[in-house]
Amino acid sequence: MLSIPLSPFIYTVLAVVVLSLAPCHLAANEYRPFYATPAADAPELAHRGNYSVGVQTLELVNPDQIDIFQVDLETMAAPRGDRRLQLQLWYPAKTVAGRLEETTYRGAFPPHIADIYKVDYHYAVRGKAVSDAAPVDRGSFPLVIISHGFNGTYTFLSYLAENLASKGYIVAAIDHRDYDTALTLPTRVRFASTLLNRTRDQLFSIEQLPRWAKRQRPGLYRILDPSRVAIIGYSMGGFGAIGSAGAGLNKDGQTYKSMPGGHLDSLLHGSREFTRLRNGNIKAVVALAPWGAQAPFRSWQPAALRDISTPILFIAGDHDDVSAYEDGIKWLFEHSINSDRYLLVYQNARHNTGGNPAPPEAGGHFQLLEYYNEPVWRKNRITAINQHFVTAFLDWHLRGDRSRRAYFGVDNPQSAAGRWPQQPGQQAGDRYSGGRADDTNTYWKGFQRRWALGLELHHLAPGEGKKN
Repeated sequence: MLSIPLSPFIYTVLAVVVLSLAPCHLAANEYRPFYATPAADAPELAHRGNYSVGVQTLELVNPDQIDIFQVDLETMAAPRGDRRLQLQLWYPAKTVAGRLEETTYRGAFPPHIADIYKVDYHYAVRGKAVSDAAPVDRGSFPLVIISHGFNGTYTFLSYLAENLASKGYIVAAIDHRDYDTALTLPTRVRFASTLLNRTRDQLFSIEQLPRWAKRQRPGLYRILDPSRVAIIGYSMGGFGAIGSAGAGLNKDGQTYKSMPGGHLDSLLHGSREFTRLRNGNIKAVVALAPWGAQAPFRSWQPAALRDISTPILFIAGDHDDVSAYEDGIKWLFEHSINSDRYLLVYQNARHNTGGNPAPPEAGGHFQLLEYYNEPVWRKNRITAINQHFVTAFLDWHLRGDRSRRAYFGVDNPQSAAGRWPQQPGQQAGDRYSGGRADDTNTYWKGFQRRWALGLELHHLAPGEGKKN
């Protein structure tokens, strides 16, 4: 066995996310929603944009990388070789007359849980996009990289990817290759790959996607703006995003010590190689339940977090028992003192504040449902709120639309404290709050009357927070 010391906390991490890829067919007469299209009760900016969406799968090859999957379990030596990454790419596309804007992706349950319930590993994820559609002819669209959690695949956040593409973003979701349907690799080896490769995969994809597009899809290359990039990372994808934003690993933390052999040395704070990895085109980061800050792992020291100047939107549940809220996500928020950052909190939520809702096949099986759903929150409510705030954040920082800043300018960090008085017998209607419209309306901007409950939104400007 691989002698990487892991605490019980990592084994909790291993039970968190899973999902999708490739096409398959929907079961006959089975209704499945479009996750990218929210319900009528969604906040204002959650709704789809005006573009049709194209989608395609591509492969990038990163040569001469450490192949931790081939590690010698006694010496901890590992060979080097090509690291192949599949990506799913969504983009604004031309409308094709008579062609239905619909496709199907393939989701995947965690194999060991699927075996318990004797259900198929794979299930259908309904997508509102057209496979291999031609991109639009005009425009300049920012690039958004999506990075899934441990055990996940690249359609895990398809609700965000399709939604953003319809609003004029080119979105690339990486398959980080740590999902193992056949259970042929020890879990600890796959988690070691996650630690080693999340940041590298993200930065490599940012660098190589424009080059791939120039060679393979000139039409897409002409509308892609590689100078405006955002990373959206969930759980271990969030761990990678913190590194991609500029924070090198802590040599004294359990994260680094859990991987003998010096394989993480190139990602250490202050190392020359890590400094060379940095990319100045990253203009925004969305970190959904990011893993790794909690003790004893403490993947980053405060000094490393000071190297982040990129604006960050943290999204978390205040009962997250995987990434840890107080000692993990909130600690990251407070110590990233050179970033202009926000923390959106789902009260009484745990770790599943990031991905798609559970598919119908999970119904009736608790251990499958708990991979996707939350004990208190409707999952489609979470996804809609995420679509709203992520849209506002990216429009602000990647497009320079300063009007979107108003969606973060709340008078009270507790959403339930907002006031939008209603007379007895008056219908609430379906209007969205204008936010600070007058002294009688302190409701969060973009939310319907009576509908902004259970949330917190905190802000720390550069220079504010905890330095040690």
